[in-house]
Amino acid sequence: MDATKSQERRGRPVTVGQRNGWWQKTWPAALGMVVAAATAYGLTDGRAVAPVVAASGLVYLAAAATGRPRAAWVAFGVTIPLITVGKLTGLDVTPWLLALAAVMLVVGLARRRTRPWWALPLQTAAMLVLGAAALIAVQLNATLGGLLVATALLAHAAWDIHHHRTRRVVVRSLAEFCAVLDILVAVIVAVIALTS
Repeated sequence: MDATKSQERRGRPVTVGQRNGWWQKTWPAALGMVVAAATAYGLTDGRAVAPVVAASGLVYLAAAATGRPRAAWVAFGVTIPLITVGKLTGLDVTPWLLALAAVMLVVGLARRRTRPWWALPLQTAAMLVLGAAALIAVQLNATLGGLLVATALLAHAAWDIHHHRTRRVVVRSLAEFCAVLDILVAVIVAVIALTS
């Protein structure tokens, strides 16, 4: 039973914070659903989601490079207008996202204060894999490219879940948001790839 309802039934006062507690716990997943719906809107070719694959690596790399878990949200905020422009114009913005990832790597190497020490190399490796997947996906036919995008997103969702559980590199809200986004978009892209 919900603790708030239990307190109300017992005649105990319930604070505003307790009433809004459910929102504090669910907003990352809710935002992930909204962004997934916006990403899927009008989607007819799963390869068009390839920049999201690259962006998913970039946000983690930004947090590792700066040593600030919340930097992942800032990086996400930067990727939104780029991906939106790409969606509206048909321009592949993946190279731009990879250029930003290179800048983040340089920042991380210049700072040399990343903790833990393995965070930057590990997130760089993940960025290379996800960036390569995004670049390769757009070169394949719609079915194979879409399935590669879906696979990369599902792999990144597992990455999100691991980081959420271990509380490493990024804030938990970003990991939760990203996991929901990745899973939903992966399923949509896979269905489009297999039915088109």
